[in-house]
Amino acid sequence: MKYTLAEKIFNAHRVDMPFEDTHVLKLDAVFCHEITTPIAITDLQARGMDRVFDPNKIKAVIDHVTPAKDSKTAEQGKILREWAKRHGIKDFFDIGRNGVCHAIFPEKGFVRPGYTIIMGDSHTCTHGAFGAFAAGVGTTDLEVGILKGVCAFRSPKTIKIVLNGKLKPGVFAKDAILYVIKELTVNGATNMVIEFTGSIVDEMSMEARMTLCNMAIEAGGTCGVCYPDMTTVEYLWDYIKDEFESKEAALKEYSKWISDEDAHYEKVYEFDLSNLEPMVTFGYKPDQVKPVKEMTGTKINQIYIGSCTNGRIEDLRVAAEVLKGKKINDDVRGIVSPATPAIYSQALKEGIIEIFQDAGFCVTNPTCGACLGMSNGVLASGESCASTTNRNFNGRMGKGGMVHLMSPATAAATAIAGEIVNSDLFCS
Repeated sequence: MKYTLAEKIFNAHRVDMPFEDTHVLKLDAVFCHEITTPIAITDLQARGMDRVFDPNKIKAVIDHVTPAKDSKTAEQGKILREWAKRHGIKDFFDIGRNGVCHAIFPEKGFVRPGYTIIMGDSHTCTHGAFGAFAAGVGTTDLEVGILKGVCAFRSPKTIKIVLNGKLKPGVFAKDAILYVIKELTVNGATNMVIEFTGSIVDEMSMEARMTLCNMAIEAGGTCGVCYPDMTTVEYLWDYIKDEFESKEAALKEYSKWISDEDAHYEKVYEFDLSNLEPMVTFGYKPDQVKPVKEMTGTKINQIYIGSCTNGRIEDLRVAAEVLKGKKINDDVRGIVSPATPAIYSQALKEGIIEIFQDAGFCVTNPTCGACLGMSNGVLASGESCASTTNRNFNGRMGKGGMVHLMSPATAAATAIAGEIVNSDLFCS
């Protein structure tokens, strides 16, 4: 019998199978942030189980509201901070050293091919870009993970998405995943792993692959995964170079996590994206997607560039290329949040921060903030935002607000025009 990538990871990590189709897996890492983890911490304390299975395998960050905006968020940060100190969790990223969890954790080398990872956050699926199985979980599963280093899952049924062709200039990973979600629908991959393959994925950077996998959850997927290859090795090399004699040796080792040619898939979808155009959402569901040209002229109040989907350095570079030498429309406000301190520093060195500021953007510290309507850019009722984030649910960025998901290039162009437009209007 041949196996998919996810099945191979399950086979390598299974420690028990107490019921049919229930696999208890050993975890390589448990990721934590200040919104969902304090609930688990306080419950464990109440049960007299204030312990961690391995402080070296737990990574924690304050990222959703940073700095704290009120007493409640300050208390959440305090609980996480004191817990990390109490248990000797050295990889804890507090204010000033923190970044968006799904950007800073891979940036620090905490994600490797073949890993099993959980977090109390639905977009944990981002880390599958490295050929890992990474899933968002609820409080109970998070508590068990923290305490015992295991988590139970159903068998990993997999959908295979083959992206063929070559993306046109001005079309990016965000456009590709919006198109895929439109085709699958928000329920099309429920409780399944989405495996992304094909020539387009092969040519993508790790940042772009993380964008793809980040939004697997928006089609109902448990996790999105890409095959580990030399691009993966290059991204991780500074962290793994002492483990392998060469990059080729690392690639050989990581290649064992690639799906077998005759592995079984629930469904296989093939899309030729050679003629794909920039895409944008409308309405309040991530599968409500149209080409940007069909939304041209839609007025916007706010532009937000950042998040675990599109707040990395290549995203900021793309947006800055559109914005350079231009001003945002007088009727809009622009906000950009580099996803980590390292990304912020790199953007500063490259003059990207200056481009954003000269254009009229407010540049904030790394934070999830506006993405889930918690801080740093909440919408008023009746307002709309052109956003590089991952969800356009009703009220997601503020009660009564509308979110239009798009690529950083489209968001930058929209900032200049004050209405949704294609970025090619402002690119030479």
